[in-house]
Amino acid sequence: MRTKIAALSLLAMLSAAAGPAQEIRTAPKEASAPDYNMVNCSGFFTDQKLPGDYRLVSGEESNYKLTFTNGDYVYINRGQDKGVRVGDRFFVVRPDDYAGDVSWFKWQVKLMKAMGTQYLDAGQVRVVNVQPKVSIAQVLFSCDYMQRGDYVFPYQERAMPPFKEATAFDHFAPVSGKNIAMVVAGKDHHDAFGKNSAVYVNLGTNQGVKVGDYFRIFRYQGSTAETVPQTKDYQFTMYGFGSAPQRYNWNDLPREILGEGIVFNVSHNSSTMMITVSSSQIYAGDYVEIE
Repeated sequence: MRTKIAALSLLAMLSAAAGPAQEIRTAPKEASAPDYNMVNCSGFFTDQKLPGDYRLVSGEESNYKLTFTNGDYVYINRGQDKGVRVGDRFFVVRPDDYAGDVSWFKWQVKLMKAMGTQYLDAGQVRVVNVQPKVSIAQVLFSCDYMQRGDYVFPYQERAMPPFKEATAFDHFAPVSGKNIAMVVAGKDHHDAFGKNSAVYVNLGTNQGVKVGDYFRIFRYQGSTAETVPQTKDYQFTMYGFGSAPQRYNWNDLPREILGEGIVFNVSHNSSTMMITVSSSQIYAGDYVEIE
């Protein structure tokens, strides 16, 4: 018995000395393209009037349920009479006409009107039952809540363009000479952005933009387009903190490269872009150029 206990003790001592088994750690895999949620839930602008023939009109438990989300059953106002079949898949979107009290920069409202109507991606549904004039669909993917009156469109796969190497970002890139526009607004009405933010730019297919293109984001020193309080001529002088020997206008100094982003949704005069690189905070009103 003593011999057995001694052997067990020795084995325990040897195990302790050896230490725990070392874990094999691998670096997290870098994403190679915008993910499914980014591409299908970021919303979009379009100047085309979307047909409102297919609508979400109600759903199960509608006597008290005002909104619908993953797993819920909803009703579409089209059925066998319009060729709807079990298994059909649809996008659900909603016009997003929210307007804030204060614009973030001078031309924001004007540019948004030129881009068209903003739409929110609510999610996707699949038809599980078809009746003569209505269909029952189940919510299979939800970006936001769905509600009565939402627009319903046949599903089409959205492209997920590949990223370029992040190391290719040039913080001092020269002017590309291509079309210039602005970061006009962002998803959920945000006006401040960073890496992985979804933003809307007032360039589209009419200006030669296509899915997979990259925009370079930059800012001019001395610009006073923002509505936040600013000090005039801050780019070359600041009381109590020195001044340059001469006056410098906004276009006399190097522009500040803030980051870049990839286009994954494009309309006539607008694009939805994911910011892939951000060297500092980006705001609505900052400039972009096609790389």
